[in-house]
Amino acid sequence: MYPTTRCSAAILAVLFTLAACHSAPGEPTTATPHAALPETPSMAYQLQGYPDGTLDALVDAPHDIAVIDLARDGGRDYFTADEITRVRESGTMVLAYFEIGSLEDFRPEFDRIEAHHGDLVLNDVPSWPSERFVRYWDDRWWDDTVRPRLDRALRTGFDGVYLDTLIAYEQIDLALVDGHDRRSLAEEMAALVIRIAEYAHTRRPGFLVFPQNAPELRQFAGYVDAIDGIGMEDLFFLDTDRPCEEDYCTENLHHVRALRDAGKTVLAVDYATDPDNVAEACRRHREEGFGGTVTTVDLDTIAPPCPWR
Repeated sequence: MYPTTRCSAAILAVLFTLAACHSAPGEPTTATPHAALPETPSMAYQLQGYPDGTLDALVDAPHDIAVIDLARDGGRDYFTADEITRVRESGTMVLAYFEIGSLEDFRPEFDRIEAHHGDLVLNDVPSWPSERFVRYWDDRWWDDTVRPRLDRALRTGFDGVYLDTLIAYEQIDLALVDGHDRRSLAEEMAALVIRIAEYAHTRRPGFLVFPQNAPELRQFAGYVDAIDGIGMEDLFFLDTDRPCEEDYCTENLHHVRALRDAGKTVLAVDYATDPDNVAEACRRHREEGFGGTVTTVDLDTIAPPCPWR
């Protein structure tokens, strides 16, 4: 099962200046670039339940962009370059989903990290006991997990990456990370996203970087320039069919609008199945100039695009 991260409740009050993170040069990779994304792209968001383990349904789907797991089965059987090329040739951009602030116990890296770098693994992700937060600012996490995943996405021909669990900075148990507070953890998360973007763009200019959630990280120097857009859950409906009326909904919308106004593509992800709620979420997406999807929380099917797209 894949976690559905919640909206961020925190607003960062202070801006921090981030030093750019650099990585050693590696082998460049190539893929035929698509034309630019539409301003409000329709999105297929499927992380499991691929029929017969294939991407045939995505090839036939009418969406502008698809977010799929980097791995076919969540961990050990990966999609091939030929499969990704087929989806891309159908006219759909493809982003590789993976988490950068946590690690599930079914991922192939988990046993290795626990055995050799056990101190990287921290407290459970709330409501997901099979998933643990990690010391995402540690170079061992970059070397062992993040960079190899990024290399695989580049090598397989994905158009970009879709990065999850940025909100780890808000939910890590501070008692486990001496010397850190919420502000320093937020700074480290922003730095990791910037590092990912710099590494990828050195190897393939135009490679897309979409973080999911934590839009307040835009307040860190270099962050907005590093990303191409944001995936944002629960702007209008929480899972499932519950209107998002909490204060953090307003705060998140403020930050997402600022990213939109900075020219970043917004992929809004709302969880609704009631036809009236689906229609309302689609209306709000259109009104705000957001792309995205209205889908189910299990992310195991391809929801149809909003009818106005």
